[in-house]
Amino acid sequence: MAEHGGDAGLSGGIRRSRLAEYAEMAGHEDTRAPAPASSNTPSLPEHSLSFTHTAAPAALPESDEARCRRRDFAILLGRFRRTPVLVPVDGQDVPLVADLGGIRWILAFSNEASLARYAVARGESDREWPYQRWLGARLLDAAVPAVGVPCGVALDAGSEGGGVLFPPVAGIVPDAAAVDIDSGTGDVQ
Repeated sequence: MAEHGGDAGLSGGIRRSRLAEYAEMAGHEDTRAPAPASSNTPSLPEHSLSFTHTAAPAALPESDEARCRRRDFAILLGRFRRTPVLVPVDGQDVPLVADLGGIRWILAFSNEASLARYAVARGESDREWPYQRWLGARLLDAAVPAVGVPCGVALDAGSEGGGVLFPPVAGIVPDAAAVDIDSGTGDVQ
């Protein structure tokens, strides 16, 4: 898949989305995007993001379990901030978003296979899905505040058990875009 959603080449007179090829492979257990043979665009590194959630040992007291989960999320957040992700865009390069629970979510995907699964779930795997590569930090630090309403990032939406939400709260997005910061005092609520 090319940087902006596939090549424009014709195959037998019928234009076929490269995303459709990934959608056909989306059922495989390997969630890493295979590198298309004809692509000149490098794929995301295989080690880029892993969203396997680790549970704290059951014998730990609740406070230790919570501490372990916060640490695991902080590691995941740091990895997300340093990793380029795929952000589907419209014709004006505006990121694809979804509104849920009073929050706007910018949709991002860790690889083309994840984007293909999302396209299949929407029933739109036969169309072109233009996208851009953005660092997670750029999404959280620049795109989220620019939206102007409570906004977070949904990574790998539609993935069974593999998606992650980065909500608009202090420590994830800039304080000015965080919904849990009291605008009058600047304190976390």
